[in-house]
Amino acid sequence: MSRIGRMPIPLPEGVRVEIDGSRVTVRGPKGELSRTFDPDMHIVLEENVLKVTRPTDGRRHRALHGLTRALLANMVTGVSEGFQKQLEVQGVGYRADLQPDGSLEMSLGFSHPVRIQPPEGIVFEVDSRTRVITVRGVDKAMVGQVAAEIRAKRPPEPYRGKGVRYVGEYVRRKAGKTGV
Repeated sequence: MSRIGRMPIPLPEGVRVEIDGSRVTVRGPKGELSRTFDPDMHIVLEENVLKVTRPTDGRRHRALHGLTRALLANMVTGVSEGFQKQLEVQGVGYRADLQPDGSLEMSLGFSHPVRIQPPEGIVFEVDSRTRVITVRGVDKAMVGQVAAEIRAKRPPEPYRGKGVRYVGEYVRRKAGKTGV
């Protein structure tokens, strides 16, 4: 039995779940998420607890069991608490500003500013004092993808460490050339 898959998912206060065959919709105070799961997985809501069961112990069903449970748990957490990723901008002259329309404008050492529009369901926050960008949303995968796209605009380089990195990310530094 899958250790992750067999764990029940308790529903917090204010979260409602609708199961329509293999389609599950989760509504909560932060928003709404909907997803279609594999029809072999049995998703049951009983007494404010979601449970996932699998029909057989085959390799495919074992893999889907834990995946389905993890995705459901992320949906419940997303609509109740939300997810966030933080990035920091390091480098002389590098900065990030939030525009009035909600988009992010960054100066990253290029000849032009880099502008990123947030997809639906994603909100940017910028602390200009510490140069920290916060990406918030209810969908964990979307938050991670948008944060990765922001980081990809100027990844941290190994010599001076300039660029956009996740808060707490360790960048391995290299020694520069020596003037023998």
